[in-house]
Amino acid sequence: MSLLSWLRAPAPTLSDALKQRLARLPVPAPWRDCSLREQRWVVLDLETSGLNVNRDQVLSIGAVVIDDGAIDFAQQFERTLHRPAQKTTSSVLIHGLGPSALAAGCDPAEALLDLLEFIGDSPLLAFHAPFDQRMLARALKDSLGHRLQHPFLDVAELAPMLNPDTVLREAGLDDWITRFGLHVQERHHASADAQVTAELMLILLSQARRQQLDSPLQLEQQLSAWRRRMAHHPSL
Repeated sequence: MSLLSWLRAPAPTLSDALKQRLARLPVPAPWRDCSLREQRWVVLDLETSGLNVNRDQVLSIGAVVIDDGAIDFAQQFERTLHRPAQKTTSSVLIHGLGPSALAAGCDPAEALLDLLEFIGDSPLLAFHAPFDQRMLARALKDSLGHRLQHPFLDVAELAPMLNPDTVLREAGLDDWITRFGLHVQERHHASADAQVTAELMLILLSQARRQQLDSPLQLEQQLSAWRRRMAHHPSL
């Protein structure tokens, strides 16, 4: 699908109840100058049918909350989406999502609206965030006609920025899990991956505070500057 046809795709038909819930959603907050501990963060992980952001689909969603400097186990989100037409491929099976699980999943519009209500006005964190951001944006447009406006921070960029002495070129989540000795019981499952990403983020938030970066706004600004340096000097 071309970008032009995507932009012109017809809006989905929604029930009045869904429209009312969409209308009640809070406006996402800009980067705040509060302390990192005061900020509520939502750590997101999506399992998808593949890596093509224009063609593949979101199959399941996992999210956890970091609040008051800790993972809040009372605030967790998990949904498998109803995708009965999804072909069973190796990319799908690695997530443990067989045909029966996808056939029994939640209506995508309901699940995605549940997610937006769970997120509220909080910023989002993800490992390799640009992929999750684009996949979520397309899913929201396709199922709800809704435009994603929440800011994202990429944990895959924060980790090397805050650990310049750690040489891990193009490191994946497993590399940073090993680097910090985190214990993982399960991988390639949305909720489990969101959980371990949140545990990694707690380490990074502690490092950020020790480096005099103690607000979401400061962290985002430092990351933007680091990204520009890496673009001009990739060997650093």
